[in-house]
Amino acid sequence: MLMIFIYPLLVALYIVSRFIDIPFFSYSIGIIALIALFISFFHAKGLYLISGICFFAIGFLLFIQSELAWYELLFQFETMLGVLSLFLVLPFINSLIRVGHYDKNLSVLLERGVTNLNNLYKRSFLVSHLLGLFLNIATIPLLVKTLNNTLHQLPKKTADKFYTQNLLRAYALCLTWSPMEVMVSQSLDITGTSYFQIFPVIISIVLIAILSDWILSAFKFKEPLVLTTSHSTVSNKKIYKKIREMLLLLLILILSVSFTQYILDKGYLFSIIILIIPISIGWAFIIGKFKRYFKVTIPHWKERTRGLSNYFFMFLSAGLFVEMLSISGHLAFLQNAFIATSDNTLLFFLMIGAYFLITSFIGFHPLVSITLVAQLLGPIIADIPNVSLTIVLIACSLSTVMYSPYNLSVSILSEQIKINPYRLGLWNLPYAIFYMLLSISVAYLISLLS
Repeated sequence: MLMIFIYPLLVALYIVSRFIDIPFFSYSIGIIALIALFISFFHAKGLYLISGICFFAIGFLLFIQSELAWYELLFQFETMLGVLSLFLVLPFINSLIRVGHYDKNLSVLLERGVTNLNNLYKRSFLVSHLLGLFLNIATIPLLVKTLNNTLHQLPKKTADKFYTQNLLRAYALCLTWSPMEVMVSQSLDITGTSYFQIFPVIISIVLIAILSDWILSAFKFKEPLVLTTSHSTVSNKKIYKKIREMLLLLLILILSVSFTQYILDKGYLFSIIILIIPISIGWAFIIGKFKRYFKVTIPHWKERTRGLSNYFFMFLSAGLFVEMLSISGHLAFLQNAFIATSDNTLLFFLMIGAYFLITSFIGFHPLVSITLVAQLLGPIIADIPNVSLTIVLIACSLSTVMYSPYNLSVSILSEQIKINPYRLGLWNLPYAIFYMLLSISVAYLISLLS
């Protein structure tokens, strides 16, 4: 039960400290972060526990070598607090999608009128894309369960490839332009770019990537299907109404966050953090689900908060690791390599892509990788075209969602369909590399025109 108190307290202190800059909050955040780290250690599991231990051990050793005063350890955990704050408030909008029955209506749309596997692939891709904007990682198990009603009639390898290539690609591509995705907000904050500057480019890249995948799917998935479920009681009119409502909610969120970012000038991620709860509550009132919303949301939020130990342990440890690695200068060789190639924009962007590809396979979460690369690019970031760099950071970091065996999306799907995560990753790796190269090419072209 301590997590229910400590995690929100840490986030609340972080939010207040962004408005009131006094030493009391810096010390308080450090103390509560250490308490949260200690509590999380006993509840973290698997790769998160191992990664967290490694990050903390290396970070602490570097801190000792740095000869900083002991109390300065308290100031080394703030790097990842924005990310953790977003994880804490996301359940409020996740619950809204369930209370409004948006997920159920999209599940009905998934199978209605489908006659073959290629049609199902496209329909599932769209549903996964829309749900992923709001339900985030919960989209994958929800759609696996829905699709299983139909895909059980196919050979297991065909079904497994369908799940892997359909759900992971759709999920990764929806995150690429999602205003609530932490990689997007981190990239925007790193380069000082607004969401509206990158949106037309990033959505164009996504559309090209989707069209390319659908063309390929027409050759891979041709089998006829016999639908095993019926949803005749739900009208198309109601389904399309729910889709319009979801898109309107998304538009309101984007406009509100962008306006708040402009007024407060505290970053895109921070603006999302402070707006998700009031916008979710306001929307619940508009659709007439106010009481139901709180009845569902509070237990859901408590359950999700108790389950955040993996994230708090790994990311707080990673925050210490990134800060101390930056101070120590041990990555000077990599920073020098980025600086040396910065005059050759295309090679520089390819190096960033290779960086994310390599770090994803050695166990780095993309959030850790992007935080670290932000430190490395610090001296030259002002000299790189900001829109182009933002596109490369977003695309290359989020491409890992499709293939990295250490990414949560791949791990969850692997558990759902009982397949080795490395095999799932290899099925998607060629497409992920194509997507990175496509994004890098577009970014490079923009840099030439700017």
